[in-house]
Amino acid sequence: MRFLIVNTDYPEFLADLYSRNPGLAEASYAEQIQARYDSLFSVADFYSHNLRALGHEAWDLFANNEPLQRAWAREHGLSLRPSVRPQWRLRRGLVPWRFTVPDSSWYETVLKAQIEHYRPDVLINQNAFTIGDTIMHMARPRVTLLMVQHAATVPPGDHDWSVYDLAISSFPPTLERFRELGLRAEFHRLGFEPRVLRSIGERRRSIEVSFVGSFQGAHSSRAVWLRRVAANAPVSIWTSMPEALAEDSHVRLSVKGPAWGRAMYEVLASSKITLNHHGDVGPYANNLRLFEATGVGALLVTDWKPNLTDYFDVGKEVVAYRSEEECSELVAYYLAHEDERVTIAAAGQSRTLTEHNWRHRMRELVDIVARYA
Repeated sequence: MRFLIVNTDYPEFLADLYSRNPGLAEASYAEQIQARYDSLFSVADFYSHNLRALGHEAWDLFANNEPLQRAWAREHGLSLRPSVRPQWRLRRGLVPWRFTVPDSSWYETVLKAQIEHYRPDVLINQNAFTIGDTIMHMARPRVTLLMVQHAATVPPGDHDWSVYDLAISSFPPTLERFRELGLRAEFHRLGFEPRVLRSIGERRRSIEVSFVGSFQGAHSSRAVWLRRVAANAPVSIWTSMPEALAEDSHVRLSVKGPAWGRAMYEVLASSKITLNHHGDVGPYANNLRLFEATGVGALLVTDWKPNLTDYFDVGKEVVAYRSEEECSELVAYYLAHEDERVTIAAAGQSRTLTEHNWRHRMRELVDIVARYA
């Protein structure tokens, strides 16, 4: 089968990627997409690499990466308008005034051309909120199975979900909502890519306790939780949103800045303990951090959820807390008891590498697709 995985990236991550790689924006499409893969951000090439390993053809598109998409267009003879265009107005009715307005027409133009070019059997939209209904309706007659993946918050009803043949999600309330909206939906779990370990190499556990994450939207409650936990534990914080932490809080002194992709894995792999908090999204254990942290061998201290035992043996492979106070107590205990900490972390890593890796997840995806294609 031929798979096309369509995704988007945070603008902050893209700014970081290109600022760290001078000249990348003028490089070839192959060079740019390899740099995107090497960043290890989000799911990188974890879908496509493992689908190819299973004998399928697979490609990734990062639809809002303008330098990358314009490189593809240039190499395929596609003419695009600039991302801004000039307009004129008369200031006070007399003086001509030239200004620019954004023009995002390049976005849909390239994406439509790519779908035509790759002609996938299966197209998976990883961000239906940005890659919207218009493009998906265009893609609909060109693919055998049009899918949407949404892993967290319950989707709103104001999208035209009927354009999709199938939805996949790791979050049961999202599955339930999709089915209420008349869409066929299947459970598909998140995972970890073992190639990350080779990419980042051996790391010394030099960080006592880490937290990597954001504080916006459905994760806003993390700020209150983290301030209270950090008041009693030596937590180092990596975030792009330090403003979410109170200006007068000592917690701000622990903020190291953002950690995207590879940098995040290096932080986790250098941590004795790393903290996880699902924010306001409940009541299920369901985020990539569960597998990213255990996959690199840190002791994961995460918020208790009723389905956490579906993934890990709590107390033997990960540690779970039910309150801020218990979280602080667990951190203190496992910092003081190295042998227990190392044993649990090693067991959690073994579980993730053997059962929660992306190769297994892609086998499961292929089985799902086979039932519907």
